Amino acid sequence: MEIIRRGAEAEISRDQWMGREVIVKNRVPKTYRHPALDISLRVARTRNEARLIRDARLLGVPTPLIYEIDEVTAKLTMEEIKGERVKDLLEKADEETSERVCRQIGKMIAALHQGEIVHGDLTTSNMIICAETVYLIDFSLGSRNARLEEMGVDLHLLKEAFQSAHSEKMELFQIIIDEYALSFQKGKEVIKKMKEIESRGRYT
Repeated sequence: MEIIRRGAEAEISRDQWMGREVIVKNRVPKTYRHPALDISLRVARTRNEARLIRDARLLGVPTPLIYEIDEVTAKLTMEEIKGERVKDLLEKADEETSERVCRQIGKMIAALHQGEIVHGDLTTSNMIICAETVYLIDFSLGSRNARLEEMGVDLHLLKEAFQSAHSEKMELFQIIIDEYALSFQKGKEVIKKMKEIESRGRYT
């Protein structure tokens, strides 16, 4: 097993599972928590993320296939999406490719929000382009039964990610927003909420 990333909550590894190349997400134990509480939290979060990934896929959002949920060790084994992070792609892609990818992103977020799911960490680092399809990964901060407020936060997070990673290409974020509004009945309301959230941060 090859560890490819360590985060605050989990280790991400590349491994083999029944002849397939997979990604394993292991929520590591936290020694400051009581052992029984720790495993309960880690298993619940692993189970919740797996369901969100499955539900998003059912809504038409490209996500990795889930192969196994280990409820003893809080490990999630899933398909490895072999491709490039959208963050890296947008740094070098031509205008036509960038616009096509951003329209996909807008439609993808619209489908997710239509199903009342929010991702919770919408950044171009959590999107992978594979065979010209944008996949959404890492639903560890996602939730269901989302209201306009949570959806607005989702868009606000993506805008902040663009301002940080793609500050010279903010017109691409506008393409995402335009496609989102066209693809989601409540899209304009969510965009309005996003702007409201942005103004709160500006004046507090």
